[in-house]
Amino acid sequence: MESNEKIFYITTPIYYVNDIPHIGHAYTTIACDAISRYKRMKGYDVHFLTGTDEHGQKIQAAAEAKKITPQELVDQIHVNFKNLWQVLNISNDDFIRTTDERHVRTVQKIFRQLIDQGDIYKGTYSGYYCVPDETYVPESSMGPNKTCPDCGRPLTIMEEESYFFRASKYVPELIAYYEKNLRAILPEIRYNEIMSFLKSGVRDQSVSRTTLKWGIPVPGDEKHVIYVWFDALINYMTAVGYSDDPETFAKYWSHVRHMVGKDIIRFHCVTWQLMLLALGVVLPVEVIAHGWWTYNGEKMSKSKGNVVNPFEMVQEYGLDPFRYFLLREVPFGNDGDFSETALVGRINSDLANDLGNLLNRTLQMINNYRSGIVPACENSASNLSELAEKIISKVDDCMNNYCFDEALKSIWELIGRANKFIDETMPWKLAKDASSESQAKLNQVLLNLYESLRISALLLAPFIPDTSKRIWQQLGLDGEPVKMFIDKFEWGSASGAKINKAEVLFPRIDLKEWQKSQDAKLAQKKSEANIMSVMSENTQENHEIDIEEFHRVEMRVAKIIKVEEIKRSKKLYKLEVDLGYETRTVCSGIKAFFTPEELEGKHVILVTNLKPAKLCGIESNGMILAATVKTEGNTEQLTLITPEDKSLPLGSLVS
Repeated sequence: MESNEKIFYITTPIYYVNDIPHIGHAYTTIACDAISRYKRMKGYDVHFLTGTDEHGQKIQAAAEAKKITPQELVDQIHVNFKNLWQVLNISNDDFIRTTDERHVRTVQKIFRQLIDQGDIYKGTYSGYYCVPDETYVPESSMGPNKTCPDCGRPLTIMEEESYFFRASKYVPELIAYYEKNLRAILPEIRYNEIMSFLKSGVRDQSVSRTTLKWGIPVPGDEKHVIYVWFDALINYMTAVGYSDDPETFAKYWSHVRHMVGKDIIRFHCVTWQLMLLALGVVLPVEVIAHGWWTYNGEKMSKSKGNVVNPFEMVQEYGLDPFRYFLLREVPFGNDGDFSETALVGRINSDLANDLGNLLNRTLQMINNYRSGIVPACENSASNLSELAEKIISKVDDCMNNYCFDEALKSIWELIGRANKFIDETMPWKLAKDASSESQAKLNQVLLNLYESLRISALLLAPFIPDTSKRIWQQLGLDGEPVKMFIDKFEWGSASGAKINKAEVLFPRIDLKEWQKSQDAKLAQKKSEANIMSVMSENTQENHEIDIEEFHRVEMRVAKIIKVEEIKRSKKLYKLEVDLGYETRTVCSGIKAFFTPEELEGKHVILVTNLKPAKLCGIESNGMILAATVKTEGNTEQLTLITPEDKSLPLGSLVS
């Protein structure tokens, strides 16, 4: 439901900082960025929020394993997301952290308000709890063998004193609201899912923990910490001043839209909405849920090593091709499959062949036939101008319905028609005919092609802003397309512009050379996996070795003297280790667990007679011993095996 007021408030979920930024984070945020940029170009006052969720058991456990405070840990790792948003050219207006003072203040104010009005009360909670997901799981929702339906891990029975939110009290009101507001949840399949869930009954919900210390204390009862999901959801209100800026809150809140992954839709469409009803606050205009991404048809997982790293994709293929692919490849709301083969296909076909060639051919003809000046003509109307008018309207309809792929298809319909227009009108033939009729026709053709590119650059600005700007500059236009207003576009008004030199937008990727590179990357990943599994192979159940086999393994005391990042790998460090009698280079897959500063100067045990392996083009001569341990939070932490006596000479044999 679109308000007459031109205000648009859009949010991503706040991302849990214990996660490494991946394609799912990138997808949601790029989608929000595209709609934000588009709405600004339509004259809206836009507020675009993203941020990080920084409380909870996993953070507490990870900090304990690193022997630092949770605050120190989140201060270090939240920047991973800030850095990614810079790399992805995200135009967010605010970045919120749940450790921000403004957020703590807002959460406690809301919690106190709900206690005072009787909508939060104290009781005892007992149930099956998923530690990694920090949520209780009803028996009806459990996976096989009492496992979490979302992550598949075993559930733990927990009982504790807890504060409860009277969610059940507001369920009938929420059902009635959704029945009147069919667009409140998008797409339709998610609407049906939520309505079915609500009608099956919702219990009062536990909203505090006594077993957790890292979180926002319950006001007046500090042995309780506010449940991480209750805390996190409130960020959307914090960011627009619920507790300290009523004017800003009143301006933006009634226009809020939440964009989320389908895995967290119940929190946003049930828990959150019931909280808002209890507070007497207007419900969000829309909650838009997108699907999950697979990789080459397989579910992504760290153990398979097939998690798509956005940093790496941008580095290898460029920012705008990556943004374009994510938004074009899959209808928003559906699950999608990420394939580098498909990405390369889009680059060569859509970006290089269609868009790049249209720009290059048009500018060359204007330069050759009209000395680089966009010609004027008496009548600029054509089938291209008629199509452009329809495309502008169609793109607007698509964007209002978050159909990013359809919006891009529509823009490419215009680009494709313009390319065909060149073949139909044959400007090179018109240029050879000196008659006034042919020259007037040539002027019309060139102006129409130029205007097709100008409106395409405007319409593409929300999706691929850097490319749009490059097109704009080559067209000889001032300013940036993202700062223009689409509705002020006038076909034919650009005559007299002086174009700039045509430059290749997207070089075609040589498929044979690319395949060689892919094969090399695959071999490298296999090599990394092999070296990381060496330690575990000899610890498999029932695998025994005799004393002679054990004595074949040569282990010595060594000191790490230098640590370097390997940019091509997200797991490996390049280490220089001192054995006393020599120094060696060792590639070690411990980047996720230690900073360079934590490693330099550390005494370790090195397997020195391991067969050399080439990783990321670097020869590794040895392997550092380590042990994997489970923390209280059920997360894995790596501990290096170190000699207790630091006075042992480097190179000492361990047996």
